[in-house]
Amino acid sequence: MGHSAPLVASQPALAAALKKLIGTDLLAHVFTVDEDSITVDRTAIAGVMISLRDNLDYQQLMEIAGVDYPDRAERFEVVYHLLSVTKNHRLRVRVSTDEATPVPTIVPVWPNAGWLEREVFDMYGVLFAGNPDLRRILTDYGFQGHPQRKDFPLTGYTELRYSEEDKRVVYEPVKLAQDFRNFDFMSPWEGADYVLPGDEKAGGTGEAPGKGAPSPMTAKEVKASDNKAKASPPPTPKTTEKPEQTGAGAKTNLKAAKTSRDGAKSKVSTKEAKTPATTKAEKAPPKPRAPRKPKTGGDA
Repeated sequence: MGHSAPLVASQPALAAALKKLIGTDLLAHVFTVDEDSITVDRTAIAGVMISLRDNLDYQQLMEIAGVDYPDRAERFEVVYHLLSVTKNHRLRVRVSTDEATPVPTIVPVWPNAGWLEREVFDMYGVLFAGNPDLRRILTDYGFQGHPQRKDFPLTGYTELRYSEEDKRVVYEPVKLAQDFRNFDFMSPWEGADYVLPGDEKAGGTGEAPGKGAPSPMTAKEVKASDNKAKASPPPTPKTTEKPEQTGAGAKTNLKAAKTSRDGAKSKVSTKEAKTPATTKAEKAPPKPRAPRKPKTGGDA
């Protein structure tokens, strides 16, 4: 099966080798999407890890993860991810347990398992027998519960805040209204079957409540408004058809009708209007230009 991940070398003889090496401690072997996953007996996990490291060349422990299946009798699975550097192959090893039954530690096999087992203990509450320092590692001191269990509430059990009275951080039980705990997974954008807060104010629009915000205009009205905006505006009416209509009063209109000093009148003829001064200047002969004086000096 092709995939975008780096090519992992296939191990066709791995199933037979695992069955011969682990024996009755091998409970299941699954090969899917180019990955091998085995389930082994919980009590034999330390010996199985030693055999996989020394006999099948799985030199590195890459990760330890937890999985929660609340419907199972042994609800937790501890999943170990091993890597063979020489064979370029990965192997997933699983064991199952419950809240009270510890899993044997594999710290003597791989020392880095100490921190990884502490993470699984902190998040899921799985106990590891023989771990030299089984304490919480991700949550705060005094934290109640295990956050990655399926039955752990999203709001948690306690909250912390800084108290000005006590001058320190204090822990208090979470106090939330039940409306916040009972989250509604129905999206209001898809239309709820009940009236959403605020929709009761949208009465009189003809739309059913809880179906989103009402539209202020119909599609026909929106199209008519767009066409009206695209049309050219009407011409602006003229307010001064005559020179006397200046809007400054009767006295100003009377003065505007009088002849100016150069003989120009306010009445405009059909031809281009010219003042007497302009007409006199056009009839006068042009003055002769004075001869240009030659330049003196220089190399010429």
